Amino acid sequence: MTPMLELKNINASYDFLQVLWGVSLNVDKGELVALIGPNGAGKSTTLRTIIGLISPKSGEVLFNGKIINNMPVYQISRMGISYVSEKLNLFTAMSVQENLILGAFAIRDKEKQLATLAYIFELFPRLEERKNQLAGTMSGGERKMLAIARGMMSMPQLMLVDEPSLGLQPNLTRNVFDALLQLRDRGVTILLVEQNVNATLNFTDRAYILEQGKTVMSGPSKEIKANKHVRNAYMGI
Repeated sequence: MTPMLELKNINASYDFLQVLWGVSLNVDKGELVALIGPNGAGKSTTLRTIIGLISPKSGEVLFNGKIINNMPVYQISRMGISYVSEKLNLFTAMSVQENLILGAFAIRDKEKQLATLAYIFELFPRLEERKNQLAGTMSGGERKMLAIARGMMSMPQLMLVDEPSLGLQPNLTRNVFDALLQLRDRGVTILLVEQNVNATLNFTDRAYILEQGKTVMSGPSKEIKANKHVRNAYMGI
């Protein structure tokens, strides 16, 4: 079976600084896959390369078997990939509902937009409760949920989610992770970058370890969590 997403020997740089060195990974349809590693390992750069914000020096990014690393961001997005950055990029002076509608810019059919909005409110009832509230007045956890929901408004096949728990209290982190599980259960494929290694390995299907810009380990999340190096380096066990 062809993976939904496949990276083959990706080398990527910021100007003269090479960040990714031969990174390879794949994500199958319906999976929730984690990409973990220390700060500066290249995790966010990997997501930005997939969505087209960074052009790799060499290697290939394939989506449903088609090479996409020579395409502009808007074309990649319209193929069915959504990117939720760690910066969220919400319009804080606009309401929750207005932010969500902007996430459906690629959907031209107004009725389809409204149907998608209803679907999102079914997934995230708290957002429906706050639909007229300004995004900038929401709590940190609610803003993360809104960013994920806005990424869903284009009805993507694949979501790239970068550091959704960053800066959140543990109870809010659990809410955000629960939302990701709901999306996975609804058939959305997710590649997740996350610093909370212990919690992440508890609910993802598989994981890749990225260190110094290289994939050094991969496998089922339960096996990764049991690995001695991972437990020492990332969990303090």
